[in-house]
Amino acid sequence: MEHLQGALRNYPWGSHTLLAQLRGTQVPSEAPEAELWFGAHSAAPSQVAGRGLDAVIAADPEGTLGKRVADRYGSHLPFLLKLLAADEPLSIQAHPSRSQAKAGFAREEEEGIRLDDPTRNYKDPNPKPELIVALTPFEALAGFRPLAQTREFFAALNCEELDHYASLLDATSEEAGLRAVFTTFISLPEDVRKALIDAIVPAAERVADDAGAGTAGSLAAMFLRVHDKYPNDVGVLAALLLNYVQMRPGEALFLQAGQLHAYLSGLGVEIMANSDNVLRGGLTSKHVDVPELVKVLDFSTLEDPFANTTERDNEVSFHLPVDDFIMSAHRIDAEHPLLVDTDGPAIVLCTEGTVRAGDFALKPGQAAWISASDPAVTFEVAEGTSAQCFYARV
Repeated sequence: MEHLQGALRNYPWGSHTLLAQLRGTQVPSEAPEAELWFGAHSAAPSQVAGRGLDAVIAADPEGTLGKRVADRYGSHLPFLLKLLAADEPLSIQAHPSRSQAKAGFAREEEEGIRLDDPTRNYKDPNPKPELIVALTPFEALAGFRPLAQTREFFAALNCEELDHYASLLDATSEEAGLRAVFTTFISLPEDVRKALIDAIVPAAERVADDAGAGTAGSLAAMFLRVHDKYPNDVGVLAALLLNYVQMRPGEALFLQAGQLHAYLSGLGVEIMANSDNVLRGGLTSKHVDVPELVKVLDFSTLEDPFANTTERDNEVSFHLPVDDFIMSAHRIDAEHPLLVDTDGPAIVLCTEGTVRAGDFALKPGQAAWISASDPAVTFEVAEGTSAQCFYARV
């Protein structure tokens, strides 16, 4: 077991305070701190005793990953753990399935597109299902809203210019209706898109100011906030179709391949398959490839984006339909230590308090790398204290 030094990623949408406060560093930070990566992704591998975790694993795949994991994934750690801090909306995006990622990566390799080319869509051949657990109040757009709810929202807006597009929603086929509206929105000429958004804004202001508008009022206020950050962006129209989720600390969202989403604000722990493949649809200055995004999108609606969980003995388990990772959250106190005993690799991330295993200690924002060759380890806390840790493995 060794300390795992995370790789800090500075993106414009990041926070000057959230990660800094968690880690006890300078507040506000000089640059916006968006993500802290704990893993072996080649774009930003974490460090173990001054070496990249990807190099450590490549030097001894079976010793670090264990035979079970190495036989399936070769010399690659199959998951990536992150701390994510958003002060502004991330791009509206979706991620490819395994088959789509393999095909897209191979195609762009054959075309000779450099990995650092801003127009490159596929940085690796891996899918990217992801789970995010809120550490603070957290807002997100997550999956297409059920059609009936979207029709109710559009009716509340009562915007004549929007009615034409609302008519494309076919109540007998949710997927066909959503595909028609979304592909129309994302393909509008800039002047037509601007005129449509200009018409929706006053309608949204009216609904947001109506104390009795309920859900429609919350959706309208969200629309206005997104528009304020990215005025007249195509992603503003996409936001009209997505579930708006306000999470309390401890709640979690799970997003499969193809589900359109955007995180809006807050601090959370995120785990995903070891991938950096992102197909963007707006709220960004980065490359947007409309045909490729539409190709990977799942146009079915997502009635409940929250992850399925169970809680027992200070442990929250997240039940996910993926093979690339397992994660659980632990409230560690004198009666509930955390035992790490697995035949594969593991990362333990501390988000609150201080935990110890003998002379080894973790504070908030720090993580431990535990290879398959390491003996079982127990994390404990001092008498009268408690801590929170996330335990990621495969």
